[in-house]
Amino acid sequence: MTIKAVVFDIGRVLINWEPEAFYHAQIGVERSKSLFDEVPLHEANLDIDRGAPFRDTIYDLAQAHPKWAAEIRLWHDRWLEMASPDIPHSVRLLRALRAKDIPVFALSNFGIETFEIALKDYPVLHEFDQAYISGQLKCIKPDPEIYEHLEQGSGLSGNQLIFADDRPENIAAADARGWKTHLFTTPNLWADCLVREGLLSNDEAV
Repeated sequence: MTIKAVVFDIGRVLINWEPEAFYHAQIGVERSKSLFDEVPLHEANLDIDRGAPFRDTIYDLAQAHPKWAAEIRLWHDRWLEMASPDIPHSVRLLRALRAKDIPVFALSNFGIETFEIALKDYPVLHEFDQAYISGQLKCIKPDPEIYEHLEQGSGLSGNQLIFADDRPENIAAADARGWKTHLFTTPNLWADCLVREGLLSNDEAV
């Protein structure tokens, strides 16, 4: 077996991350669609993922879009509701790998402060052998630099690593480095992949 470590993305792999669904529930589908059409919320979130201050970034955006100010501030004030709940089967897979002494890393686009918030509510985020978090590293997937950080920090590269992420562009960047990859859609399919690679048995992957 060449794989020596498993790399997890966090959002939509270990914990849910569905901002649109949160806003649909809060302000209705049509108003939510208008909000996302008119306000660059996801772009602001990428700035946070690159290390920009969380509250200032969101509140400055609210000030720039007074029509939507109250709704925009929800991104900060109720962020944890957008990043919930966890994905139990994925959590079990991570813990099953660790139980077999297989190193497990995180490679995630995540803000400095938002990651600290998540750590308080999700114990599994403390269980990585090492977490490579974009806000701390000041670079984001799919930029090559963040993958280099993991390779240098772990001493592993190429097909010694297998990586699960929900975004095709992040998977493509890892493929380009020779990593084994899995485009995450459901935890069941990720479990099947780990079984095929000989990392877990069928019973361990349940």
